[in-house]
Amino acid sequence: MRKLPVEEIGRISAEEFAKKEKLALIVVLDDIRSHHNTGAIFRTMDAFAGKSVYLCGITGKPPHRDIQKTALGASETVNWKYFNSALEAVKELKQNNYKIIALEIAEGSIDIKDLKINKTDKIALVLGNEVYGVDQNILDICDLCIEIPQYGTKHSLNVSVSGGIAIWEICKAMLT
Repeated sequence: MRKLPVEEIGRISAEEFAKKEKLALIVVLDDIRSHHNTGAIFRTMDAFAGKSVYLCGITGKPPHRDIQKTALGASETVNWKYFNSALEAVKELKQNNYKIIALEIAEGSIDIKDLKINKTDKIALVLGNEVYGVDQNILDICDLCIEIPQYGTKHSLNVSVSGGIAIWEICKAMLT
């Protein structure tokens, strides 16, 4: 086994990425406090060619040095849009026929491993505030709520970690 140098990895340029067809996946960040979490979501969406990130409420916006530090340029390659509230963003997405999926421990949520998505679905994944999670007003209008099973003493993961897991699972479901 030999580690590949950067020149051999075959990454596409930002210009090529802009022209590339994107997955019909939008991530909605609901009042995310940490710029590092926001940057990490941008980087993950770039990695999986997601369509856009919706920044809502107190969520920081590029260009912010802490977002840039974690995103490593992904905030320039991934489309983003700002909304005063996540509820406003979700209502717009519903009007545009997106299936709204919240990542939250909630009554009626399903295990992420049981998530079924049609290849033709347009998906919006809502990630909530690091302390309070996804707002109840948003949960009330979601099509589905998913959760990641956890087996230790904690009942939550960092939002960028859980977001990365959910984005990967959604991408797998959309591509298979």
